[in-house]
Amino acid sequence: MTDAAPPAPAAPPRSLPLWANPRIGLVVLLVALVALFSTLRPGFLNTYLTLVPLQADISVYVVVGLAQLSVLSLGHMNMAVGRMAAFSAFAAGLAHDRFDVSLPVALLAGMAAAGLLGALAGLIITATGVNSFVVTLALDFALIGLVSLLYATFTPGVAFAGQPAGMAQMRSDTFADYCVGDVCGPPIPLQVPYALVAVLLVGLVFRWSRVGREVLMTGANEKAAKLSGIPVRARIIQAHALSGVLAGLAGFLLAANNGAFSASIGDGFLLPSFLAPVLGGTLLVGGAVSVLGTVLGTAIVQVIYKGLNLLQFQVDELKLYIGLILLLALSLDRVRHVVAEKRGVPA
Repeated sequence: MTDAAPPAPAAPPRSLPLWANPRIGLVVLLVALVALFSTLRPGFLNTYLTLVPLQADISVYVVVGLAQLSVLSLGHMNMAVGRMAAFSAFAAGLAHDRFDVSLPVALLAGMAAAGLLGALAGLIITATGVNSFVVTLALDFALIGLVSLLYATFTPGVAFAGQPAGMAQMRSDTFADYCVGDVCGPPIPLQVPYALVAVLLVGLVFRWSRVGREVLMTGANEKAAKLSGIPVRARIIQAHALSGVLAGLAGFLLAANNGAFSASIGDGFLLPSFLAPVLGGTLLVGGAVSVLGTVLGTAIVQVIYKGLNLLQFQVDELKLYIGLILLLALSLDRVRHVVAEKRGVPA
């Protein structure tokens, strides 16, 4: 009896072409948009008119995108991300107004309040089995009324009159210019380090921590995750709590940008919270996230807003063109997925 022939060596995994790499595509699009807007309106490269405010806006909306990414990892949605930010800003403002706490303590109070709301949403989802869209949408409506009532009860209007020491400096001050050789970049707003810390921590959680990996496994296949011994209910609650904490940080950064803790904080967070991670490669069905892609997606969206504003587009026109540009970007992303499927490589 002859020995069986050894199996043929497995074919090496095929890789995506360079043009189909999602991160490279986003970088190319970002550079192209900056070049376009700076050509049409040279003031786009003005340091204090555009570049410093643009960095501050990107810092806020990167954190907003990460808040949504945290639950998209499960295939869930957080429709209350903006209202969690508003509640967080109220808690921070109340902590300072009534207890005269410092800026870091006010920040922690706001993030803790929003984190508890996120955990509550996760608890309701796991206890009832109701879809996250329905639960967080109901929470959003409830918080609209609650935040308004709280401001009416504890403030003379819709904002706290005072703010912690150092908050005004966050709005106006910057770090000194940075230089590499003879090339110097614009000053960096004080909000940027907060966003960078959030990016690094979320990236570490989903790439290196056991909790992050188990959240992604839960998003990819909840039944398989349960059979593998993963505490699925705990991971769902933790992911929603993380979403709340990040929404609270975003609310605090926006309050610093605006110069006050007000009831309007977070009103425009919902759409950008989805655009940035989805544009960056995070899957709506769960199981895969891209923190770097979320940063690039946020930068693209904010560059578009800033560029069209400088070109003096009307609000309706601005929304139309942003929609068309983002539709094109998402269509290209779909082409990338098709190429990946045909080549049998992960997108």
